[in-house]
Amino acid sequence: MWFFTNRTTQRYHHDHKKHGPHDGRHDHGHDVASRKSGTREIKVVRRVLDANDVMAERMRTVFAEKKVFVLNMMSSPGSGKTTTLQKTLAHIMPNLRCAVIVGDICTTHDADRLAQSGAPVTQINTDAFGGDCHLAAHVVERAVADLDLDAIDLLVVENIGNLVCPAEFDIGEDKRVVVLSVTEGEDKPAKYPLMFRQCDATLLNKIDLLPYLDFDMDLARSSIAKIHPGMPVFEISAKTEAGFDGWIAWIEAAVDAKKKS
Repeated sequence: MWFFTNRTTQRYHHDHKKHGPHDGRHDHGHDVASRKSGTREIKVVRRVLDANDVMAERMRTVFAEKKVFVLNMMSSPGSGKTTTLQKTLAHIMPNLRCAVIVGDICTTHDADRLAQSGAPVTQINTDAFGGDCHLAAHVVERAVADLDLDAIDLLVVENIGNLVCPAEFDIGEDKRVVVLSVTEGEDKPAKYPLMFRQCDATLLNKIDLLPYLDFDMDLARSSIAKIHPGMPVFEISAKTEAGFDGWIAWIEAAVDAKKKS
């Protein structure tokens, strides 16, 4: 496993024996049992994430002790998640001390962009161990070891672009946010309900493009409300920063609440 920061480059060895093999199929966290049915043996596979959840809770305890608010940002590729985060950091720093963990299969492109904010940035690339399409608690734990939590108010984890897998893995975060670009279509909440059910807020990004699209905002909001009633939905443009006031206020209130907890 490789971690890249904006200051140094560090190499870590991924222990396949400890965390299980990664061959593109997410076989970690599975339990297999056998049952007899007449003369045939049936393999029963039960999906369990106990090991990940235990580690996530351990990280959550550490974050609570340090009063660090952890935000897990998720989306599909191309939603504008990195640009949204760039603009967000520009709004909240230096009032809030921030750090970022970036997940990608390959490259440090997003980490390089976010490092320009002045926040410490750690890159996680998963191509060295099968190209996982999500971040799990054990890789986040390894990345956090490179950060000074005493100097951080807000830790943002920019998860790997995917509307399925990242929603299934607890990484010790306080809140989850999904970024949905209007260029992706209003049907995405209905097609990927788990992501929207598991998140605490939705950012509907690229609203500056609405005049050029057939995106149905009412239908998108209605679908989200059916899946996750009461979840805040912020209509924003990362390009023009329209709608950012409500989004920034939401983050600042969440970080403040964590400090006072």
